[in-house]
Amino acid sequence: MNKVLRRRLERAARVRDFLRAHQTEGAPEEPGLVRLEELLERADALAMQQRDGLVGVKSATQQRAEIKRVLETKLLRFLVAAGEVASRENIELAAHFRIPRSVSHQAFLTAARGMLEKATAQKDLLVKEGMAPKLLEDLTAALGEFEQTLEASRAGRREHVEASADLEAVAAEIAERVRLLDGLVRYRFGDDPALMQGWASARDVLGPFRTKAQPEPETGGTETPKAA
Repeated sequence: MNKVLRRRLERAARVRDFLRAHQTEGAPEEPGLVRLEELLERADALAMQQRDGLVGVKSATQQRAEIKRVLETKLLRFLVAAGEVASRENIELAAHFRIPRSVSHQAFLTAARGMLEKATAQKDLLVKEGMAPKLLEDLTAALGEFEQTLEASRAGRREHVEASADLEAVAAEIAERVRLLDGLVRYRFGDDPALMQGWASARDVLGPFRTKAQPEPETGGTETPKAA
């Protein structure tokens, strides 16, 4: 969630709290306030979904990096070595057993699966030349896990994008509700200066937005070191 949207939701929560605190006892529920509370609950759920999507992408990325490391340094490396030896009897095998060096994860997966398919077809020859029979089984499992991380990344990004779009829509309606409730408060309590001051504090966004060009305030002459 970006900073501007977070502040808008914080303002809406303060508006809700103010109206709840000054609700007339025994009076019927204010429809605008009820709807605002529903929207805030929805916004909280979407923010959690948005965060879960990012966490899912990060987790899948870390898992994929580890699986790829194992593939390149152990499983595919062993298969390539076995293929080089076996190519003495079948020269065309040399071109099929090379560790893929693609920048795309999907292309890497496709190339590695091509090696696995060729190795499966030539398994007897490769085993005869020293390849461990279980290597192809381990390679199949690792490539399956690698593909799952790609699917998890796509799902996480999709979840984040969808939640972000829904959150923007909910925030827009929340802003409308806050403006409506501002009119309601002014209509009911406009003659009470103290109450209106409290309302202004609840309604306004906390703190000014600071641009990069604006200097930080003085702090007693102590200079804050800049990050490297």
